[in-house]
Amino acid sequence: MICGVDEAGRGSALGPLVVGAVYSESDAALIDIGVRDSKRLSPKARERMYEQITAVCGFCVVCASASEIDDRRKAMSLNDIELGMFVEACSSRPASIVYADCPDVDEAGFSRDMRRMMKGAEVIARHKADDVFPVVSAASIVAKVTRDRMVEDIRSELGADIGSGYPSDSVTMGFIEKWIRDNGVPPPHTRCSWEPVRRMMTVSKNTRISDW
Repeated sequence: MICGVDEAGRGSALGPLVVGAVYSESDAALIDIGVRDSKRLSPKARERMYEQITAVCGFCVVCASASEIDDRRKAMSLNDIELGMFVEACSSRPASIVYADCPDVDEAGFSRDMRRMMKGAEVIARHKADDVFPVVSAASIVAKVTRDRMVEDIRSELGADIGSGYPSDSVTMGFIEKWIRDNGVPPPHTRCSWEPVRRMMTVSKNTRISDW
């Protein structure tokens, strides 16, 4: 059994971090599906492939909310948070080898740390693994579709267009900025420890003081 693992939402300012792991006896079925890095697929193609992948493979999803990430970052780095989530997702069933999309600049070090925590499985962590290993491509699709669905739930909850949740998305950042301006605090599901959000809070507080 092989396992592939990847994440979606690592750098987002709003919404969860989602890790997906996919288990398969071989790459054959995934190659037939035509999996590739989720970022290279349309939302419609990702949804279709998600259904195909989960029908023929085992899978596991591990999520961390924005507030959970804020809390964990008080004691550890984002890479360490992701490492723990990778290990949890890849430990849901036995696998002889795990392929991971490496979030760390040090591929060898991340592989070694994950191997130690996995206790038995061989681990190969590579940059852009979702372009190289079909089982990691499949994991990236599972993670991305899961996160997109969760962001849609947040959008419905807040009753507004929140964009993709990423700092590069002007819709997302405009939504957060307006919410802070109107309410004095970031909106729910926002990573308050993220520097762009902290800057918005600083500007908001300075503006309110100057209003006096």
